[in-house]
Amino acid sequence: QVQLVESGGGLVPPGGSLTLSCAASGFTADAYAIGWFRQAPGKGREGVSCISKSGAATNYADSVKGRFTVSRDNAKNAVYLQMDSLKPEDTAVYYCAVASYWSNAHSDTTCPPERHAYVYWGQGTQVTVSS
Repeated sequence: QVQLVESGGGLVPPGGSLTLSCAASGFTADAYAIGWFRQAPGKGREGVSCISKSGAATNYADSVKGRFTVSRDNAKNAVYLQMDSLKPEDTAVYYCAVASYWSNAHSDTTCPPERHAYVYWGQGTQVTVSS
């Protein structure tokens, strides 16, 4: 059974940094692409970043390019989201998710930014950027 647990959220002032972690279990570490999404109060869930099965390829939303960095450690079955230069508009609940079926049909050269490609989701971790 695939399980995902996010951690590392918290309250940080504008310009600060946080690193989110996604601990995965129930599947072989390098089997699936993994994505990060966020949902702010009153808004829909949006894609933030994703990383391919081996970590060779990544994608970022325009709003976070140059500030966020996604990485994975398949030996630990974990994915990370390093967030720098945080802004108040980054405030949201952040989720990691697994693109299991998509990964079975695609190579390691990319990862899907679309929400509908992701099947398994974690419970989320709150990130609040405020002074």
